[in-house]
Amino acid sequence: MLQINNLTNSIDGKAILKGLSLTLNAGEIHAIMGPNGAGKSTLAYTLGGRPGYEVTGGTTTFEGADLFAMDPHERAAAGLFLGFQYPVEIPGVSNLQFLRESLNSQRRARGEKDLTGGEFIKLAKEKAALLGLDMDMLKRPVNVGFSGGEKKRNEMVQMGILDPKLAILDETDSGLDIDALKVVGAGINAIMRKPDKAVLLITHYQRLLDYVRPDFVHVLAGGRIVKSGGPDLALELEREGYAEVVAA
Repeated sequence: MLQINNLTNSIDGKAILKGLSLTLNAGEIHAIMGPNGAGKSTLAYTLGGRPGYEVTGGTTTFEGADLFAMDPHERAAAGLFLGFQYPVEIPGVSNLQFLRESLNSQRRARGEKDLTGGEFIKLAKEKAALLGLDMDMLKRPVNVGFSGGEKKRNEMVQMGILDPKLAILDETDSGLDIDALKVVGAGINAIMRKPDKAVLLITHYQRLLDYVRPDFVHVLAGGRIVKSGGPDLALELEREGYAEVVAA
């Protein structure tokens, strides 16, 4: 589904990713772990198309198409979802308004019909219930006045409604207490653990992986993948830290 070959990039002329290669197949969940400054969020933003993240080499394809030939909205319509470490607030725009327009914009880009108001409300209620988010919160401005946990659950509701093929989740566990972590983990599993979908989880800690068990764990350091393994690698990192793995 996603094929990254020798990817390099820079921000303000400074090289961050330095030859990163990674393959995600449909039906797989991959976790990216690594120390601060390794390039984890840079990878997420580069794949999502954030301005200022200049690709300087390598190739990346999404379902066989050149990902970097697409604008960010085209990547989203093709089925890529980017979850942020710090979801933004959008004053004056209700969640329902934002989500309905986002979904129907993507449907139009794929040649599909818009959902009616009734169809959309039914879908929104279903996904909100899955994440334990009160429908009244979906009537409020996007993330305004939300706690950290509520913002992350709201983002997972967005993911459920948009129903992407590939979810790139940048430190989704950041700021979550144990109860919220369980809810968000269950939501990721319910929405994305399917044979035709894939997930790239970016995290510092093993705790999210207690609830969303990955098929593969990769250590990113110095802009490259330096080690890959199964779920036990996350436990090793939690126990021993990154220093020995990065130095090996």
